[in-house]
Amino acid sequence: MSRHAGVILPLFSAVSARSWGIGELADLDPLSVWLHAAGCDRLMLLPLGTMVPGGSSPYSAASAMAIDPIYIALDEVEDYTHAGGDAALSAEGSRARHEARESPRVAYPLVRRAKIEALDLAFDSFLRDEWQVMTARAAALAAYIARERWWLDDYALFQAIAGAAGTGDWPAWPPPVRDREPRALDEARRHFAREVLRQQYLQWIAETQWHTARAAARARGVQLVGDLPFVVAIDSADVWVRRGEFMLDVSAGVPPDAFSDTGQDWALPTYRWDVIAGTNFAWMRQRARRMAALYDSVRIDHLVGFYRTFGRTAAGHAFFNPDDEPTQTWQGEQILRIFLESGAEVLAEDLGTVPDFVRASMARLGVPGCKVLRWERHYHSHDRAFVDPATFPAVSVAMTGTHDTETLAAWWEHASDDERRAFLAVPSPRKIEIHDVPAPWSDALRDQILDVAYRAGSDHLFLPLQDVFGWRDRINTPATIDESNWSWRLPWPVDTLTHVPAAAERAAVCRAMAVSSGRATR
Repeated sequence: MSRHAGVILPLFSAVSARSWGIGELADLDPLSVWLHAAGCDRLMLLPLGTMVPGGSSPYSAASAMAIDPIYIALDEVEDYTHAGGDAALSAEGSRARHEARESPRVAYPLVRRAKIEALDLAFDSFLRDEWQVMTARAAALAAYIARERWWLDDYALFQAIAGAAGTGDWPAWPPPVRDREPRALDEARRHFAREVLRQQYLQWIAETQWHTARAAARARGVQLVGDLPFVVAIDSADVWVRRGEFMLDVSAGVPPDAFSDTGQDWALPTYRWDVIAGTNFAWMRQRARRMAALYDSVRIDHLVGFYRTFGRTAAGHAFFNPDDEPTQTWQGEQILRIFLESGAEVLAEDLGTVPDFVRASMARLGVPGCKVLRWERHYHSHDRAFVDPATFPAVSVAMTGTHDTETLAAWWEHASDDERRAFLAVPSPRKIEIHDVPAPWSDALRDQILDVAYRAGSDHLFLPLQDVFGWRDRINTPATIDESNWSWRLPWPVDTLTHVPAAAERAAVCRAMAVSSGRATR
């Protein structure tokens, strides 16, 4: 089919009855069962890269290539079972595991405490019973290391050094290692050989579980959509290896716009595009290769930044890089073509302030951008009417929101009377009788909006799962640092969704809408 329906849900939110307080790779299997029942053939995840120590934002990663071991399902790791399983955990590890599972939100410190101990037990068992006697599983790990050496060696060494140093702040490391002097790196590989192997083992386990879950989802007709972060953290293996390709003293972000008078400062490094172009965009090619190996489709985060990056110095000087439109157009199209040629389907996040020439460039390359219903209006008309989603172009992605927006329910409750009236004027076969405005949020209103979204002209539709149910919980509030960010969990285990009456009802409604809008077959 050319028309698709999907859900946006971070993996960390999709907790099952067996997982350790966070959604795990194996939990994608039962989740895909519910998605299939709901007539969805796409699941858009947030980035899964290894997060910086103590961090919870998937957009501030210590690697653009790795999978965070926090998502490993321990009951699927045979080495953990051989080590004694849960009974082998210390009292502190068991307590952390229990408290993480009981927490109403993802308690990252507790999850990491329990999983680090469990994964250490698993690796010790593997090292003793498999690696040192070179079994078939040891050979499988060796083959994985050889195949993925192009990114895995540097990542594993970075993690090993960071662990010993107590920090991933590599500029503070001893100069020979900081500056990647060959003799210092060789010595570090010998000195940290065991920890390097442990990091490689964790990636092998994580990727094995990922491909198992991806195959299970595909068998149910569900494709997994990855999210490519715009850039990684300074404290990352990638920046350590490619420091000359980044401005370490300039912070990337976005300029002031309608949503923020001051813009956003992400505290992430800024690209040196002239240097990167001189490498023929080698790292971008590697990122495209890695994403295509993991995902069926890729959402490119902050697309406009690949055309022109907004940076701000510590002294407050702000600028775009590159600074002229012809170079920006050439650069953006070079990078987009790299991802288009990777083999994965490409979707672009082009929200916020995006110059017209970027949208024209996307159109030339046939790359679909995002259309969030509440932001699509005829801003130059006297009544600022909402655009009827049925008129959206096929090459686009209709959405009711993103991981960064407030939910539909919260938006409606905060909307002005004029905004509500204008939105209710959008045609819908499910149009409900509103006798007065402000009209309160209701299940009927929720389904009317969902119906409008399903009937969008866009080939792709993605709904945050909260909007499917009409919930108010949000994933993240941009420009804030709060424990509620990146920690929301589903109210039910994902392996029980098909038996939860409310979830089963939502699945039936979504499937009916998908069928009637040509996004699913019966």
